[in-house]
Amino acid sequence: MTDSTLLTSSYNFHLPDGLIATHPASPRDSAKLLVYNRKTDKITHAIFSDFEKFIPQNCALIFNNTKVIKARLFGHKPSGGKLELLINRPLNAKDVSVYIRGKVKVGTQIFFDEDLVAVVKELNEDGSRIVNFYLSSPSSQAPAWELKSLHFEDILPIIEKIGHVPLPPYIQREDNKEDESEYQSVFAKNEGAVAAPTASLHFTPAQHKKVCERFEHAYVTLHVGSGTFKPVEVETITDHPMHSEYYDISPRAKELLDSDTPILSIGTTSTRTIEFYARHPYKTKGEANLFLHPNNKPLRVNHLLTNFHLPKSTLLMLVASFIGVDKAQKLYAEAIKEKYRFYSYGDAMLIL
Repeated sequence: MTDSTLLTSSYNFHLPDGLIATHPASPRDSAKLLVYNRKTDKITHAIFSDFEKFIPQNCALIFNNTKVIKARLFGHKPSGGKLELLINRPLNAKDVSVYIRGKVKVGTQIFFDEDLVAVVKELNEDGSRIVNFYLSSPSSQAPAWELKSLHFEDILPIIEKIGHVPLPPYIQREDNKEDESEYQSVFAKNEGAVAAPTASLHFTPAQHKKVCERFEHAYVTLHVGSGTFKPVEVETITDHPMHSEYYDISPRAKELLDSDTPILSIGTTSTRTIEFYARHPYKTKGEANLFLHPNNKPLRVNHLLTNFHLPKSTLLMLVASFIGVDKAQKLYAEAIKEKYRFYSYGDAMLIL
């Protein structure tokens, strides 16, 4: 008989539509904060502006300083047919994993503003496509071999001009000017994510500065891919193919992780990075595909700040790796009862 903590159905719950946050809290630190202390089994309802009061003494904070790129692009085929392309992640210098809304085949050219062209290289069974990007001469629809090949870093300034903020699908609205700043942490630095590390979105510049002055801290980079939103569709969670994301651990973060300093991880993305490193202690950069769940518990992270996540998601399973699936369900039921806002622009939970 399968352990119930490994059944995907154990991570399902009903969320009223009205609790899905479609816009950010304003100001950022006015979001609600549910604090759960595992030692005392006590729940405290607070506001994120009070976050600093709950941080354990002698604790170090680890932030993810990835920066969200404008990964959603609208283009057209030579025939004029419109297509939408969502960048998922670079696979190497030139091959980029994307999702395309609209029919394409190997060799299809997709034309965007600023003379950017994508050429479909492979169609994958999981629905993703691999493309290469090129720069064409103005008004030219030349064959691929006459186009100038671009590395991934070459397209970043172009998509900053023509792309759209890749809001998660459950927000169900078009992005706007506000999202360009709000769907980005105040300490975002290294470009490459297509989804924000959402626990970080609650920090104002003043609050981030204040906690960093008071507590030891460091930064890791995990470029969050769209796989972070992929629901678990298998019956047993351990059969789920976990997505991979690029990570880089700064020298200061490595120093803290190699010490015995208690760690407060700011978000699930920082947690995945830290815990991958805990299992591969000599590897400070590369690809991380760690799946945390109740049968694969954290080894290094002591405390977690996170948002409230989708049913049947690997993120909810990560939360359960800290507190168990039954307690996770009880805390989520409490949050729903108290009308906390859920998902990327929603409220926060601190697990101590």
